[in-house]
Amino acid sequence: MRSKEETNKLKRELMSMVESRKEEIIEIRRYLHENPEISFKEVKTAQYIANFYKGKDVDIQTNVGNGFGIIVTIKGGKPGKTIGLRADFDALPIVEEADVPFKSKNEGVMHACGHDGHTAYLLVLADCLIQLKDSIPGTIKIIHQHAEEVPPGGAKSIVESGLIDDLDAIFGIHLLPMGPAGTIGYHAGYSFNGRAYMKLKVKGRGGHGSSRHLANDAIVAAAHFVTAAQTIISRRLSPFDVGVITIGSFDGKGTFNVIKDSVELEGDIRYMTVETKETIEKEIRRIVRGIEEEFGVTCELTYTPDYPPLYNDPELTAMVAESLRRMEDQDIKEVKEFPAMSPSEDFAYYAEKFPGCFFYIACSPKGVEDPYFNHHPKFDIDEDALLVAAKAVGQVVCSYYQLD
Repeated sequence: MRSKEETNKLKRELMSMVESRKEEIIEIRRYLHENPEISFKEVKTAQYIANFYKGKDVDIQTNVGNGFGIIVTIKGGKPGKTIGLRADFDALPIVEEADVPFKSKNEGVMHACGHDGHTAYLLVLADCLIQLKDSIPGTIKIIHQHAEEVPPGGAKSIVESGLIDDLDAIFGIHLLPMGPAGTIGYHAGYSFNGRAYMKLKVKGRGGHGSSRHLANDAIVAAAHFVTAAQTIISRRLSPFDVGVITIGSFDGKGTFNVIKDSVELEGDIRYMTVETKETIEKEIRRIVRGIEEEFGVTCELTYTPDYPPLYNDPELTAMVAESLRRMEDQDIKEVKEFPAMSPSEDFAYYAEKFPGCFFYIACSPKGVEDPYFNHHPKFDIDEDALLVAAKAVGQVVCSYYQLD
């Protein structure tokens, strides 16, 4: 059994190693930022990650899941629990407008969500853990995940691969411009929205604009659906539940004096709990049936749930928050509760199966009062946040294995 001094020494050694490689983390992030690849097409990025681990004393599995996922297994010197550390590495189809010297070289593709930073910090942290693995009482699986941005995503297929069935817990972070570097956020319970995709084709009967009684106007029926769908949020959900229905596309363009034969809608559905998810889908299907009956049209509904709501295990999240608060590290200045987030995250698939904690690393650029949020073409980060991420996750690993 290790003495307290021995465990504290191990943590100090890990932090010292990470600190000494801050510039390397930044260099990796900038390389990845210059060479972004969109979801399911991250061939060179995956190869770069795999090459980083070549020659190291680890097991490497590539092409995991439905794309280019990579799992690196670090076997500790003693038996113990198995944890996962996950970082995503895909970019977005966005033309970069950020004024940085390491701007994207791939026109129309940009790391506008911080996944370049996620990958950079985890590569270096993983390498440090590999060097200290004889002192780790358990196994750490480093999960470099492809395709977070595009459903069905990469996480679900990695979970279904069976290669991480032995996890006892999983951790991940996201860079968010919600405060200065050095601020870390957490939220227990439901923390990110789930989402679904909806497409509705309404078929009526076309005709002359002057003779509406001889036609059956699909636009009128579809417009009624748009209005009625909003009553699900205002009249079918509890005031304490979160739900959003956005009809982002209404394809009804035709000629001014012609009654449309058919109309196609597409929508984005968001919800914070599984119960809300089920309520919204049930009510949408009910309204569609009602429109068919009321307007005498036929409808083809496609309703596809994508990412589930992300649920942070309360006990694990409390451990993370308490651990980070007692770090007494010069680079970590504040640890506080963040609100639940309205976007979606496919880390939710891991957290459905294993106790998980997905927390937040603030990264607002220095001197910027109103930073551009993730997915904006001018999105940028304070690169000091990368070291904060490496230290924070390193601290969580040490706390989980009681090495601090």
